[in-house]
Amino acid sequence: MTTKAQKYNYMPGFGNHFSTEAVPDSLPKNQNAPQKCPKGLYAEQLSGTAFTAPRKANQRSWLYRILPSVIQGPLEKIDNGLIYNNFDQAIVDPTQFRWLPFELEDETQKIDFVQGIKAIAGSGSPALKTGCAIYVYCCNDSMTNRAFYNSDGDFLIVPQEGTLDIRTEFGMLEVAPGEICVIQRGIHFSVAVEGKTRGYILEIFQGHFQIPDLGPIGANGLANPRDFLTPVAAFENNEFEYIVTNKFIGNLFACKRRGSPFNVVAWHGNYAPYKYDLSLFCTVNTVSFDHLDPSIFTVLTCQTLEPGVAVADFVIFPPRWGVAENTFRPPYYHRNCMSEFMGLIRGVYEAKKEGFLPGGASLHSCMTPHGPDAVTFEGASNAVLKPERVSETALAFMFESCYLFTLTAYAKNCSNIDRNYNKCWENLKSHFYI
Repeated sequence: MTTKAQKYNYMPGFGNHFSTEAVPDSLPKNQNAPQKCPKGLYAEQLSGTAFTAPRKANQRSWLYRILPSVIQGPLEKIDNGLIYNNFDQAIVDPTQFRWLPFELEDETQKIDFVQGIKAIAGSGSPALKTGCAIYVYCCNDSMTNRAFYNSDGDFLIVPQEGTLDIRTEFGMLEVAPGEICVIQRGIHFSVAVEGKTRGYILEIFQGHFQIPDLGPIGANGLANPRDFLTPVAAFENNEFEYIVTNKFIGNLFACKRRGSPFNVVAWHGNYAPYKYDLSLFCTVNTVSFDHLDPSIFTVLTCQTLEPGVAVADFVIFPPRWGVAENTFRPPYYHRNCMSEFMGLIRGVYEAKKEGFLPGGASLHSCMTPHGPDAVTFEGASNAVLKPERVSETALAFMFESCYLFTLTAYAKNCSNIDRNYNKCWENLKSHFYI
């Protein structure tokens, strides 16, 4: 658990209705859209759900801005780079995949956050608001006088190398490795970095992330609502020309805009970006025997209409105690109805001590077998069992989805793909006896 000092101010809580103003008395009192807003501001509503969504699921915010978003110019198609969402036309291959660390961008070529996004896998369609996509990002340049908003879905961003300094319409977020942030559909943001920067992105085309229900665990544990942080209002007031990029049905469009899109002086609502420090996750696990399912490590989930079945789960494997008796403690061998994409933020992952490296990834598709390598199996099967710290310096995560993923051409053919991954199981031997 960390108590790191925060660069910016935040409001704690998950799913709260927040009210914040950067200038005193700039929020209207008792109504959303007065004839004249305080301080000469414009009122603008940002809807994250349909107007008629049930109240418990309804998400929207009212923004009070110096100029409304509508002043942006016409959007024109630009090159997609390595962003790709045509998953019905992508590569079908259920093989186990592993990637060595994705290459950090050379400083001789300036690549900002949006330019550095590379699609790996996904399923569904942003046009039909169904499914999800997985990306890595590798960049080295800040988005000066540039902004991005996503019409297709919500981004869950997982930094691995380098801190992201993110300006949003709602305020500022500093997100370091070991933290995550969620920036929802439609929210303008800009990312500043210092040097080589890398991480992972999970995009959901449907719904929004929630903290999971706790069931018999009770009222406390896992990711506690009070530890999620939402930015306070902060604004820019300038006449600079901005380039605004929009992702729409998997394609990129850009327009010019007069003045900063980050001109929101005050806002209230429950549709806003947030961050979370993964060291604050309160783990639960067995204190007797056997290996519980990794769902106990779920930080955030986006559910389908089928109860308990996720569009996507964000799961972490943080430092914790292992005390199970007479038990094979590493992750078990598994064939899953879900698709599992894993990444490593730091350290050495307990189930594969070689080959799965920080900044790399693996993908185990629906019903494709996976599990510990031969060295891990032999070691854990013969270890003297005693209470021990697991992953003391490591932090791995998983994007898990009920959808079957296809691969992008970049993911299948990139230079860092580990073409010997399956050999990690070649030395597993039979111990059967009668």
